[in-house]
Amino acid sequence: MRAAGRCMRRVLVLIGLLLVVLQGCNFKKLEGLPRNMLVTAVMSDPKTFNPIIANESSSDDILDPLFSGLTRVNPLTFEVEPGLAKSWTISKDKKVITMFLRKQVYFSDGKPLTANDVVFTFKVIYSPTVLTSLRDLLTINGKQIKVEKLNDYTVRFILPAPFYPFLESLNIPILPEHVLRKPLLDNMFERTWNIMTPPAKIVGLGPYMMTSYVPSQYVLLKANPYYYKKGSKGQQLPFIKRRAILIVQNQDSLYVKFISGETDIYDPRPPEIAPLEAMSAKKHFTVREIGLDPGIMFLSFNRNKAHYTKSGKTSPKYRWFTNLDFLKAVAHSIDKQGIIDDVYRGYGEPAVSFIPRNVPVYHLRMQDYGYDLGEARALLRKGGFHWKDGVLYDSTGNKVEFDLFTNSGNDQRERIATMILSDLTRLGMKVNYKPLDFNTLVEKLTSNFDWDCVLIALSGGYEPHDSANVLLSSGMLHLWDPREREPATAWEAEIDQLMAKGDEEYSIKKRKIFYKKIQQILHDELPLIPIVRQDDFVAYTDRLKAYKPTVFGTYRPEMMRLEQ
Repeated sequence: MRAAGRCMRRVLVLIGLLLVVLQGCNFKKLEGLPRNMLVTAVMSDPKTFNPIIANESSSDDILDPLFSGLTRVNPLTFEVEPGLAKSWTISKDKKVITMFLRKQVYFSDGKPLTANDVVFTFKVIYSPTVLTSLRDLLTINGKQIKVEKLNDYTVRFILPAPFYPFLESLNIPILPEHVLRKPLLDNMFERTWNIMTPPAKIVGLGPYMMTSYVPSQYVLLKANPYYYKKGSKGQQLPFIKRRAILIVQNQDSLYVKFISGETDIYDPRPPEIAPLEAMSAKKHFTVREIGLDPGIMFLSFNRNKAHYTKSGKTSPKYRWFTNLDFLKAVAHSIDKQGIIDDVYRGYGEPAVSFIPRNVPVYHLRMQDYGYDLGEARALLRKGGFHWKDGVLYDSTGNKVEFDLFTNSGNDQRERIATMILSDLTRLGMKVNYKPLDFNTLVEKLTSNFDWDCVLIALSGGYEPHDSANVLLSSGMLHLWDPREREPATAWEAEIDQLMAKGDEEYSIKKRKIFYKKIQQILHDELPLIPIVRQDDFVAYTDRLKAYKPTVFGTYRPEMMRLEQ
């Protein structure tokens, strides 16, 4: 799921790849195949080709290289750098930002970028007919940003209040009005650019353009000939002209394809790190540790009351999942260190705070709940639960039984789920384990809300506002109860207020007070029960040059090269 954070840029082009996939060959060894193609792999098909409504990494993996924003963030320094906008000015009251667009910038279909496209993009984001989490990131105190065209290459943004993350937020993809204006007017925007759309019709401003998509097999992209960035000597970027994304079924396939030379970049699982390091010299690739993953893996229980209410009666599950003693008992039943030792081979640490320690300016150190089944049982008794023949019941005699979902194909997550299930079973709970295809799981979490408990992860970054779509009660990814019309609880209302204060404050010293308070509330109320954060590694072929991966994203991926 998307909330902001690291994302490997992947892409492609070459029709001959179809033969490779069907025959299971090492296609790099096929005679006549250009070596200037970068190949990566993912485990899920995209859910959409529309970047505005995409909410999951399976779509972002494909779409990120196709689009560009007005600004972009340097993952090494966290500084906001010019993108489609060459410069900007900020008024003294910090409420008016004027963006000056680059001239002679063209979409991948050859049409010029103008201020009209920027104004149109914001019109889409704020449209009530478009369901997008970007609206959460670009709403200030419940109010929209006013966007005005001053001339063809100048756009003025009028903010309802000072908004510290605004410049970073402008890295959103800018859309082509000439392509998407009619679908928006016809209330067909969300159906436009779906996965059945011919790739050539996906028009963007990014370094690549899509040329082919075969479900469950591959996506192909080629360099966008109109991409605006140039090298230091005026060379057309990106340097790598062809990229391929293979779509495989599981992580084992990802690993096999990398060590057999079929892919160039791989994010290894902890048990694979030592074997990869041992074979790296012979196989001509590098294994590098890049740091603590800023994302967070967690358990969450569904608190959507409407889902649990039928014919005027509310399921007891809703009472359990909003019972703080129940939630704390679950938190105490998770053996985080056991998960780190068994699943991550020591490459990780318990997750306690929502913001990781490698964002030290905002991170709050807190005491973890700790693995203690005795304390978990005491909390369940305090919460009105009791046991009969080893089975847990609530105060009105209902047996505690619920479904636990996670995404299938991710063997680490499935192993973690079974470890958690084992300890919950020891507490007398009946937990039905139900791994699902990732996109099906996302559908449950964001659309039909038909779930009880989920083990999943969110990507993370250094800017707390990037999680607004999760933390705000009105957020699309406010997982436990999305898009609340009004905060369901006093503590959710307080988080809304703290987020607003943090967004308006330009002093880091003052900002961190608000975000640390939010972390404390999340820790106390447990809408998300943190599990672990792992140490991230990346393995990549030695022929890949100028590749600078970080846990916050790849530094200037358009500059990467492949040795011939």
